[in-house]
Amino acid sequence: MKRWRIRAASRTAKDLPNRSPKRYLSPSVFWSIRQGFPQWLKIILAITALAVPLFLWAILTYSGLVAPILLPTPTAVFTAGIEMFFQENLWVDIVASFGRVLGGFGAAAIVGIPIGIAMGTFYSMESLLSPIVGTVRYMPVAAFIPLVILWFGLGEMAKVVIIFLGIVFYNAIMIADAVKFIPNELLNAAYTLGANRKDILFKVILPASFPSILDTLRVNVAGAWNFLVISELIAADKGLGFRIVKAQRYVQTDKVLVTIIVIGLIGLFLDYGFKLIAEKLTPWAEHR
Repeated sequence: MKRWRIRAASRTAKDLPNRSPKRYLSPSVFWSIRQGFPQWLKIILAITALAVPLFLWAILTYSGLVAPILLPTPTAVFTAGIEMFFQENLWVDIVASFGRVLGGFGAAAIVGIPIGIAMGTFYSMESLLSPIVGTVRYMPVAAFIPLVILWFGLGEMAKVVIIFLGIVFYNAIMIADAVKFIPNELLNAAYTLGANRKDILFKVILPASFPSILDTLRVNVAGAWNFLVISELIAADKGLGFRIVKAQRYVQTDKVLVTIIVIGLIGLFLDYGFKLIAEKLTPWAEHR
């Protein structure tokens, strides 16, 4: 009997699969997933992201591997920037472009946010507005330039309308998706506590979707600057897009790069500005 038990135990042990000990991920700072990240490493990575392209740019241009007409040296671009700011009044173009972007972006926010909230909240509004919003947002904005000129002329309004058309439908779609991601359990809990439809909209949906609305605006303000160049093709005599087209016409690559860098820096400051606003106005949301 004892021998039979020993043989059965040995046979059972052989039949069992080999189980390796449970392996755990080793702790990592660089590859941590949504965990604490040291500030010093964040600064080093940001500097590296800027220094590496600049270093490659310097190697390609100072060594003569790329012709200056195709890619000027960093020194040439810096010199052109000084000349454009102090002799050609580049700041006038910055102010003009910023005003156009502010007008188009502000109008797109005023129109797009209510449409997005309505589409994400009410099935009736989604059925009514989704076909037109989903169709028009695939139409190229440049195709509307002849119509915009006929309707609004060649003045500032036409440029603002082009920027408005470029981002208003993206605002509506992205905000509608953000509202749809609000859990139904949250709405049902509010109904259980006695809330009506007005309370649900203004006391549940709006606060819950407000952080996503700010993120949508932060993302789409970049689109406003992209459509700026298209808008300033309409009889513009100043503006950053006008500067790019003018420098391209005379093959002034250094001035083209200066204008592009200025737009990038403006976008960087706007991006950080939206992040600071979100941290101040939505402390309940997770920003880090």
